[in-house]
Formats: sequence, structure tokens, C-alpha cells
Amino acid sequence: MPRAITTEVGRAALAAVRDAENPARPDLATAVRYLLQLLTEKAPGNTVEVRIPPFGAVQVVQGPRHTRGTPPNVVETDATTWIALATGAETWPDAVASGRVHASGSRADLANLLPLNP
Repeated sequence: MPRAITTEVGRAALAAVRDAENPARPDLATAVRYLLQLLTEKAPGNTVEVRIPPFGAVQVVQGPRHTRGTPPNVVETDATTWIALATGAETWPDAVASGRVHASGSRADLANLLPLNP
């Protein structure tokens, strides 16, 4: 299991990403992973797989556990969109409607879990 990102490190990475026109890859990676960590704390489970390539993927939301093959409930987006969603700079419906979030499966709607307000 990966080491947890502390609040201090996570917030520093988010600030660095927010303040940079072209964020450094390590800051972007840390910010994404920190927000995924917060999501797993808020909605533990194994029903929905949230993918933010190439930085991370987690399984969240209580319900039926998926263990083999492609999960039936998948959310995938890029790092910038994920950070915007998780911090409240973007809304779930807007990101889905614009095609920046790909959500498949009956449980793949994260609107009620976002923003995370780190």
C-alpha cells in the first residue's frame, strides 16, 4: 500500500499546481494522489474505480466488490479536471457534459461526493 500523503504535503502540492501556469509533474502527481486519498477516506469501498492516468487509480464507494477484468463502474479523467472537480473549481455535471470526465456504470456518478474541500 502506498504511503499516505500528509495534509501539509498535499495542500502544498495543490497550492503549487494552482499558482503555476505549467505545474511541475511531481506537484501535479502529488496533488492528484492526495485528492484520490481524500476520496477514499470519504467514500471507502470497491464499487467504482476512479482513474486519473498516469498518476493514480482508486476503488471507492460501498457496494458490490469487483475483483476481475474491467470494472462495471469506472470514472476516468485527466489530472487538471480531477483537481478542478475535487477542489470545487468545476462541477461534476459540467465536466461530464463537456466530455472531460468519462463515467460508465450505474454507480459512476460522483456528484454527491465532490468537491472534497481539502
